[in-house]
Amino acid sequence: MKKMYRLKENEEFQTVFKKGLSFANRQLVLYYLPKEGQAHFRIGLSVSKKVGNAVVRNRVKRYLRQAFLELENQIDQQYDFIIIARVPTNTLDYHQMKKSLTHLLMKTKLLRK
Repeated sequence: MKKMYRLKENEEFQTVFKKGLSFANRQLVLYYLPKEGQAHFRIGLSVSKKVGNAVVRNRVKRYLRQAFLELENQIDQQYDFIIIARVPTNTLDYHQMKKSLTHLLMKTKLLRK
């Protein structure tokens, strides 16, 4: 995932939190905000220290980035996304993480088949 496709600034995160919509399941919380005229979606990841140590948190973020990369062609491009990982994500493997993310995107109707 290219760095220009990531949300980094606190202001960008706060805008998505305040103006966007959210959906959740047991493992993940998804916030999203439509952005007109944007060529590619952007994602921001938040993984708390409650999830685990640095190794576990980095693995969770890697899995989420890779899942977005694989689903890139099916996701509506004009959105900003924030994914918040909950504690149960520390025990998930990659396929379970991707399934959980796909479930959220289907629930919000942002994933094309």
